[in-house]
Amino acid sequence: MTFLIGCSGWSYDDWVGRFYPVSLAKKKGEWFSYYAQFFKTVEINSTFYRPAGEKQVSSWIEKAAALQGGFEYSVKVPEQVTHKALVDGDLDRAVFWAASFEKTCVKPLAEAGLLGAVLLQLSPYFKNSGPALENLKKLLDKVGHEKYNYTVEFRHRSWLAESGAGTDPAALEALRERNVATVMIDGPGISASAEQDEETADHAYLRLHGRNYDIWFQGDREREDDHRLNRYDYLYNKEQLEIWVPRIKRAELKADKIRVYFNNHARAKAVRNAFQLMDMLAIEHKTKEIRLQDQFTLGEF
Repeated sequence: MTFLIGCSGWSYDDWVGRFYPVSLAKKKGEWFSYYAQFFKTVEINSTFYRPAGEKQVSSWIEKAAALQGGFEYSVKVPEQVTHKALVDGDLDRAVFWAASFEKTCVKPLAEAGLLGAVLLQLSPYFKNSGPALENLKKLLDKVGHEKYNYTVEFRHRSWLAESGAGTDPAALEALRERNVATVMIDGPGISASAEQDEETADHAYLRLHGRNYDIWFQGDREREDDHRLNRYDYLYNKEQLEIWVPRIKRAELKADKIRVYFNNHARAKAVRNAFQLMDMLAIEHKTKEIRLQDQFTLGEF
């Protein structure tokens, strides 16, 4: 069993002085190697907004190759697949973009021994109605789920079971048949206490987004285009993290590898919480004090 805990990204200016030393403020090229002293994995979200080109992927491989010991990149499938083509019901276009992403990003990372999981974060507007589930199954059948660890994050409430607890059994069975993991989520309105055992693969994946419900949602609608720092400015307390420990332990019974990523990255709070969860799971790691509050001197004004 392997536990890998990390953050959703590492290139954040507001981590300087909190996690990154001030001496690295103008040395962004050194941030990754510093991050990798503390974590063995990272989730890359930038591939969602712009598919990574050959030069970008090569740079990731080069960065990790310089490290002592293993490192994994989990990568997010581009929005052309999950938020456009699937939502539009255009399966051919979804398959085209997914295959292209595998060729240019997933495969090179896998061949370099650096691939973690491949995340399909479905759009909050992708509803479980009509041909949606069949299209999702057909898409998964066209990608390399047998070679790579794929995982799916359901976001529209229609994917919940009729009881309101857990994911629709038909969707879970579709993932189980393909050894695709369903993402365990902690986010606004979602917590471990509301989740049931939904392991569908021999690998597991947990994402913790923070719980700023009022910022994420306006009414019942998720604000997909809201990228303000405050959206991710949330610090989990000890009790909120502790409720995930038994759920992770249950996943351990079926999964060979469990990946956990903190997406509450604002002001390095993801780093603080990642360290806390590693301590709770008795995972050995290098640590440091994370200063969350700004401390100004008179000379800075």
